[in-house]
Amino acid sequence: MSPRLLGIACLAPAAAVFGAFWLLPMAWLVVLPAAKGWQTYLAVLTHPRYAASLANTVGLSLAVTMATLVLGAAVGLYLARTRFAGRRVLLSVLSLPLSFPGVIVGFFVILLGGRQGVVAQLAEALTGERITFAYGLTGLFLAYLYFSLPRAIATFTAAAESMDTQLEEAARSLGASRWRIVLDVWLPGLAPTTLACGAIVFATAMGAFGTAFTLATKFEVLPITIYNEFTNYANFALAASLSIALGLMTWLVLFAARRLGGPATAAGV
Repeated sequence: MSPRLLGIACLAPAAAVFGAFWLLPMAWLVVLPAAKGWQTYLAVLTHPRYAASLANTVGLSLAVTMATLVLGAAVGLYLARTRFAGRRVLLSVLSLPLSFPGVIVGFFVILLGGRQGVVAQLAEALTGERITFAYGLTGLFLAYLYFSLPRAIATFTAAAESMDTQLEEAARSLGASRWRIVLDVWLPGLAPTTLACGAIVFATAMGAFGTAFTLATKFEVLPITIYNEFTNYANFALAASLSIALGLMTWLVLFAARRLGGPATAAGV
């Protein structure tokens, strides 16, 4: 058998799987909303409920991304520049949340801020009233931060450890203050990492379903809206339209990060 035929024979199963399980469903997803009119494609912008769901999702994802980048960079830089006993153990413990699925993360937040959670019981014991925050914006924010922050800390720690320390030493020898070193050395050196990490955190938060399914009883996000449309209302055309909007917006963020960050960012996104 010639090398060309051998290559085709090896690629054929992969091509069949790609066509059957990605290309065909994706094509049907794009075509399906047309069955109810082209205006269905714009429902996420023209219908108040879906527009509000999109705004909630984008706003929450942006807030989680900003908080994750700030906290992840601060902790990552500290761990990269500081050596202490138990550092490796701490890094291992910080990666533990990555092993839990979104539903379990949501359950953790309920145990903390739910109706029977620790905070509610303490508040009732002290003030006579229960305080809950698990089922709305605060609960979703904390849950998303919980599974986003460990990855950001690990990423920034690795990036800071790989930076050229001679640049920092040269700036310090020239009399640069700590803030000047941060602005002139750390920020430019960590810019590709920040773009890549921010894009991934934003994309993950936009599409997170398990955590939102557990907690979003008072705050609707787009993945839950999509689930309700095709599960509870059998509105497949509208669910497809909302899925396209969600996927397109997430892809645009990832694409922009790759374009702005260059090869270093493209390797991480």
